[in-house]
Amino acid sequence: MTSELIIDVNEANFEYEVISYSQNLPVIVDFWANWCRPCKTLSPLLEKLVYETQGAFRLAKVDVDNNPNLTMRFGVRSIPTVKAITQGEVVAEFVGEQPENRLREFIKKIMPPSQNSLAQEKAESFLYLQDWSQAESTFRSVLEKENTNPGAILGLIKSLIPQGKIQEAYKLLIGFPASRQLVQAELVLPLCSSMLDLQDGNLNGDLELDAMFKNAIRLVNLGNLEAAVDGLLEILRNDKHYNDDIARKVVLSILEIMHEDKPETRAYRAELASVLF
Repeated sequence: MTSELIIDVNEANFEYEVISYSQNLPVIVDFWANWCRPCKTLSPLLEKLVYETQGAFRLAKVDVDNNPNLTMRFGVRSIPTVKAITQGEVVAEFVGEQPENRLREFIKKIMPPSQNSLAQEKAESFLYLQDWSQAESTFRSVLEKENTNPGAILGLIKSLIPQGKIQEAYKLLIGFPASRQLVQAELVLPLCSSMLDLQDGNLNGDLELDAMFKNAIRLVNLGNLEAAVDGLLEILRNDKHYNDDIARKVVLSILEIMHEDKPETRAYRAELASVLF
């Protein structure tokens, strides 16, 4: 099958149809042969994915028997061999038949980031800077196009909590989709529950530590995460298992909201460990 997206290439037109073409769109080169049985399974899968991704890449097919110079040039020793070329350079490759899910992962890695991916990266940067309002609006724009994106949902939750928008954050947490981000979402839940308790007037107690805990939750509500962690660590210095470990759990919630790469976050994790152990 030959088209703009799926094309048979040879030594005469390879530079133009693959190398030059890859300056604008990724090209996946499929080295195959008529006698290769795994090729008969792999090639149709690649063709299917070309159309499924609506032309996000071009598939260039090279018959190794008719193009020995290309085979030597790219060091093909076994077929099928697949190489992804972007900007004239091989950026990824594999040898042998692959299941469809592995092909999808391979293709995903070579695709340029979408506008939505860039928007999510921007939103994560706002989280790092603790610009909660900008992070919220940017995550919302991502979710308008991908409303089940777990990373964006988690980011929105993290941006809502320091703004005191706890009802929406809690609703999103309760309905969080099954995904690799679910564990992170569950870490945030103790803080969210404590903030709801504060809002409903349920954070009571006569002890000084109770008052300190209530104040720490109030500080989170105001967006002052560092001061809240300082207060919670002081509680833990006095009682490592305060109120069924809620202080420890809330510290971990707050640290989950604070960016892992921030020096302050790493310092707080080390301090928490020293207090507890």
